[in-house]
Amino acid sequence: MKAPVNTLRYALFILFLASQSVLSVQKTMNPKKPCKRFILYCHDIILNGTDTSNATSAAATTPTKLGDFVFGLLVVFDDPVTKNQSLQSPPAAQAQGFYFYDMKTTYNAWFAYTLIFNSTEHRGTINIMGANVMMEKTRDLSVVGGTGDFFIARGIATFETDAVEGFKYFRLKRDIKLYECY
Repeated sequence: MKAPVNTLRYALFILFLASQSVLSVQKTMNPKKPCKRFILYCHDIILNGTDTSNATSAAATTPTKLGDFVFGLLVVFDDPVTKNQSLQSPPAAQAQGFYFYDMKTTYNAWFAYTLIFNSTEHRGTINIMGANVMMEKTRDLSVVGGTGDFFIARGIATFETDAVEGFKYFRLKRDIKLYECY
């Protein structure tokens, strides 16, 4: 009987040590102090049928007839991203992904995209997804991962509409705050 009791004590001791080592490497997040932060501007030039050389996005579906807010429209994009508001400034990244309009009663889109960085300053990707409630001044989307300099990144991307030119062009300010950085 003594051997099983010693084995049980030994197993519990090992389990205790393992749990303490896991707890000791947990990171604490401070929402007021991200480990990395970027303010970037995404420029979306929507294809109107004639400007194929300048367009950076295009509708991949037609909207349904449900509601008056282009419900069901899917847009695929490959947008330049800059550090300032000028489309002519050097690109800081490229935003590639899609959004679709998912509400019948107001303009609302769901985004899923990757920011691709390929410069001497940063290399890697940041993956962002979530609801973009367009009528709100600011909208928070989730940073759900990344690669390279942004390996397993987690955080928040706050969207703010910075400029709109009808259905041809819009610019989004994106304040990206990463809280898990490795």
